[in-house]
Amino acid sequence: MKRLGVIILACAIFAAVFAADAAASLPAGANVPVEMAASNPAVTQASSSTDSSAESDLPSQSPTVLFHVGPLPVTNSMICTWIVAALILIIVRATTPKRIQEIPAGIQNVLEALVEGWENLMGDILDPRVARWVFPFATTFFIFILMSNFVDVIPGVGSIGVGTPVAHSSLPFAVHMQKPFFRPPTTDANLTVAMAGLFLVMSLFWAVRHNGFLGLIKHIFGVKVETNKWLLPVFLVMFMFIGVMDLVSILFARPVALAMRLYGNIFAGSTILDMTLHMKSWLWSILLSVVAYGYDAFECLVQAFVFAILVVAFVGTMCSHTEESGH
Repeated sequence: MKRLGVIILACAIFAAVFAADAAASLPAGANVPVEMAASNPAVTQASSSTDSSAESDLPSQSPTVLFHVGPLPVTNSMICTWIVAALILIIVRATTPKRIQEIPAGIQNVLEALVEGWENLMGDILDPRVARWVFPFATTFFIFILMSNFVDVIPGVGSIGVGTPVAHSSLPFAVHMQKPFFRPPTTDANLTVAMAGLFLVMSLFWAVRHNGFLGLIKHIFGVKVETNKWLLPVFLVMFMFIGVMDLVSILFARPVALAMRLYGNIFAGSTILDMTLHMKSWLWSILLSVVAYGYDAFECLVQAFVFAILVVAFVGTMCSHTEESGH
């Protein structure tokens, strides 16, 4: 009975927070009675602008500046980034046992199994020496992006802040959110571009460390097939052209793909979730938002894994050990 009571209490708390979240995201005029709208021209005019007001309530592409620290603007996405970083440090500190057991048990067994599986997957892609360099980098990316993405499905994120009350709403605390205090970090393109830039710097460093500077140039522009001296000039020109395209991919296409894929998918999921909460029908809003929450949670997990595995794959193409196989 105690467990049943705890479950019911947890469900009630979640329902209350969800209702407040839906109320805070509700557009003006969504629940105005027809009779009132017909008898009051001002209400009719407000109802006719529901679609435009709903669009203004959707997440903006740029984060909201909350305050300044000297010349540095502090946005709502930066606040969530700091919170996620602090949570990671606290969780790691709290869950790391004081003494690592030689025979793992419990949570240590689960964590070691996950780490070993991820390390084996990385070892199938990278040279063992390169895998030792990339493993902590890619794993940190995965954990940080995963927790940053899941901020998007926390009720209250995007709907707690400064706003104006919505008149004639059937739900309590309904407001037009003008200055939300929290925004998922990965819905800010500044963060995803910064992570992609960090990947570019580290991947070039590892490529030079693995191949040497001249070896990296040869890896990009060199002829990669066996040929005779008569066809060598033709293949040299062809692989020079391929090398230029590969260089553009390394310096531009890959970082842009990493940054924009993560930002676009998480921002789109957040927008879809907000659109379901802005539907005129309260019942359909509840039903579709539950589906949107499930889809958004799945997408958060997938996008974190995709970013990490692409980091590993891109480094693997620059640090391949095909040239060392002949030794």
